[in-house]
Amino acid sequence: MSSRTHVDVPAPGRIRPFTPPRVETTRVGPGVPFTVARMPRIPLVTLNLLLDASESVVGVDDAGLAVFTGRALEGGTARRSASELAEALESIGTAVSVHTGWDATVIGMTCTADRTLEAFDLLAEMVLEPAFPADEVERLRNQRLAQIEHELADPRTLAGHSAARLVYAEGEPYGRRLSGERATVSRMDPERLAAFHARAYRPAGAAVVAAGDVDADALAARIEDRFAGWTGVGPGRPALACAPRSAEPRVWIVHREGAVQSEIRIGHVGASRATPDFFALRVFNEILGGLFSSRLNLNLRERHGFTYGVRARFDLRRNDGPFLVSTAVETAVTAAAVREALSELRAMVGDGPTDEEVESARDYMAGVFPLQFETGGQVANQVGRLWVYDLPEDEYDLYRDRIRAVTTDAARAAGRAHVHPERAQVVVVGDADAIRADLEALGHGPVEVVEPG
Repeated sequence: MSSRTHVDVPAPGRIRPFTPPRVETTRVGPGVPFTVARMPRIPLVTLNLLLDASESVVGVDDAGLAVFTGRALEGGTARRSASELAEALESIGTAVSVHTGWDATVIGMTCTADRTLEAFDLLAEMVLEPAFPADEVERLRNQRLAQIEHELADPRTLAGHSAARLVYAEGEPYGRRLSGERATVSRMDPERLAAFHARAYRPAGAAVVAAGDVDADALAARIEDRFAGWTGVGPGRPALACAPRSAEPRVWIVHREGAVQSEIRIGHVGASRATPDFFALRVFNEILGGLFSSRLNLNLRERHGFTYGVRARFDLRRNDGPFLVSTAVETAVTAAAVREALSELRAMVGDGPTDEEVESARDYMAGVFPLQFETGGQVANQVGRLWVYDLPEDEYDLYRDRIRAVTTDAARAAGRAHVHPERAQVVVVGDADAIRADLEALGHGPVEVVEPG
């Protein structure tokens, strides 16, 4: 049964006006988009270089190669060893962060405004002249292999990987570990990294974002100088099939003998960031499993006491990312928790949210939106998302108005279009001997026990 426990909450205050930082985009060097968000209040600058060198562009035999290449950038350049590079970064009071995901690689650093040009010089050196020394590659390879063993032993991480593997068809990129599998990581060597770098780290498929107290003219001139000889076209943005492993509902148990808790994931292939239902779907999901007062949380946590918390999330990527409900419960209540979660999914899709729920979710989302733009780093990341997902420059100016314009009917329609409990895959990491019979009794498709992997 659907749980709609009444919760008294204070009336929201008036939503304060908010204007995101202005952005200006030009093209520099070999045609690279250069976007500046001026925030002169604090003398800091965040620099991000974005590339289409994502994990989506590598084949199954090279899984993890894009992530590995990004991590190896700090291993040294043609001019400096790893320790010399670290010292150079430390001398100007900054550090490099490299994040490679399914949609892009982002290489970033934050420094004081007077060190901006020096910081960009080091960033450009790392990106244009990486050395990939054998000893550093070996260190990273051993580190990643050890990390995989840890992931197999950690129920929460194992549940996330298992859900991806069992939601997506075999061979689909989104069904594998972002950072690679044992077999593919074991093959990483300087030659593979150098070849991927030569193919993917290209100006056609790159962008620079600077946020903070930026001297835009001086930085543009430095980018022109450093990128003058940079040429070539990157791998682009592939359209992935994102096929499901099964079109029918199924239950998968990833066996962990003696486990006293079960990690539960329920979901299916979801939507992409480009979905026209983006704003309505976000409101729907907050009501379902995003807010603390969400339907799922009120049921599984407040009404039944099964869990400390449960979440639902659409991972909206360039291609169709997963929709997953996630929670952890004691072994004895595993099947009951799955039953209630599926019940809430069916109720939300069938009846949709109430006017009161939609109004509350809209107000909350509009109210907290400015918190994503408090620092230069946050602004640079948000501006970078415009490039990653081909969004217009006024996306954030109109964001709150679009959220507040979502109607109950629109939220209901978005949920029905994108949430499908009738074909949801249930993935449970737990003790199969203790939970299998009860999960079979739910009648949610066949139950299969699989090994961790």
